[in-house]
Amino acid sequence: MGCDRNCGLIAGAVIGAVLAVFGGILMPVGDILIEKTIKKEVVLEEGTIAFKNWVKTGTDVYRQFWIFDVQNPDQVVANSSNIKVKQRGPYTYRVRYLAKENVTQDPEDHTVSFVQPNGAIFEPSLSVGTENDTFTVLNLAVAAAPHIYQNTFVQVLLNSLIKKSKSSMFQTRTLKELLWGYKDPFLSLVPYPITTTVGVFYPYNNTVDGVYKVFNGKDNISKVAIIDTYKGKRSIYAVFGSEINLKGIPVYRFVLPAKAFASPVQNPDNHCFCTETIISNNCTSYGVLDIGKCKEGRPVYISLPHFLHASPDVSEPIEGLNPNEEEHRTFLDVEPITGFTLQFAKRLQVNILVKPAKKIEALKNLKKNYIVPILWLNETGTIGDEKAEMFRKQVTGKINLLGLVEIILLSVGVVMFVAFMISYCACRTKTVK
Repeated sequence: MGCDRNCGLIAGAVIGAVLAVFGGILMPVGDILIEKTIKKEVVLEEGTIAFKNWVKTGTDVYRQFWIFDVQNPDQVVANSSNIKVKQRGPYTYRVRYLAKENVTQDPEDHTVSFVQPNGAIFEPSLSVGTENDTFTVLNLAVAAAPHIYQNTFVQVLLNSLIKKSKSSMFQTRTLKELLWGYKDPFLSLVPYPITTTVGVFYPYNNTVDGVYKVFNGKDNISKVAIIDTYKGKRSIYAVFGSEINLKGIPVYRFVLPAKAFASPVQNPDNHCFCTETIISNNCTSYGVLDIGKCKEGRPVYISLPHFLHASPDVSEPIEGLNPNEEEHRTFLDVEPITGFTLQFAKRLQVNILVKPAKKIEALKNLKKNYIVPILWLNETGTIGDEKAEMFRKQVTGKINLLGLVEIILLSVGVVMFVAFMISYCACRTKTVK
């Protein structure tokens, strides 16, 4: 009988040890199996669930605009006063609802390239007004004229056309005109062939954005859908910020660092943004990037909204700004196992550089340079409740269940092994006595 009891205790300890070992083995093996299963479905290639949802996103993406309405245009033109602005918005459009086109896989560097057709649908219910709301804003054509045409004789001719068209440094435009384009009265008088339609995002509808080149995730699941290049050039990057919970799903939040908008003196990677159109001595200003080369030589600068993280000299001539980290930063929330972006907010501001121009009457009284904010936008998208629930079931739910099974097996196995071994030793001691 003593033998039976001891054998039973040893058997119980062995079973406990087996369960503990199995639980321990299941941790790395189970993770590998799940990662392998997930990896098969999240790479961007024909036939996967990820590819189907990536080509035409099922998430509603919105682009919100806030317009900087200039409050003192006459004082600025006459006295070179600081520009007082009042932010008005949001005005919201639904974007990125069209399927990606020209999707081409490159197996050598594990990337897929594509273009994104552009389309914007106004959403009145998510806006503070209509597309016919009017704003006093910088005259885009007049401000750009001395930058594009630097010859003195040409500027004299342009000045006569600006005066004839009754154009000035500022103008009143509707939201629809400012964003998507309007016939400019000054440019309409220019005798030689020139684009007479002007708008911050003109042309947009029925055009394509790209070419984008993103990683397909075949070699590294954590890089899936991350942009490698845009139009063959450098793309802005993000860095890890924090771990948060999004609708019950643990995600990593990546943020756009201040360094991305640093001056070339602070960040040599930004040397290509220091162009001939210098806005400060030796390009020491920071917080704005010159993208004029992409805009046919127009003095266009991008920044974070309200000149967040910009040097004081950039925002000093502008009154009415209130930079706020929470409202104005750019971020994306990435699920670390699949690499899917489940939420993002891309926030950028469009600005125009205006300089004094003695031959153009509308600009001749200016005594300083202005980087004039026109508008800022927030392009945002969040995984819907239905898709979040599906994601929790298909990915995080299975991972959590496996983790629970692993912990139970390991815990029960260890407890059984220790308990049975203690009982066995106790019995052995009694037997010896």
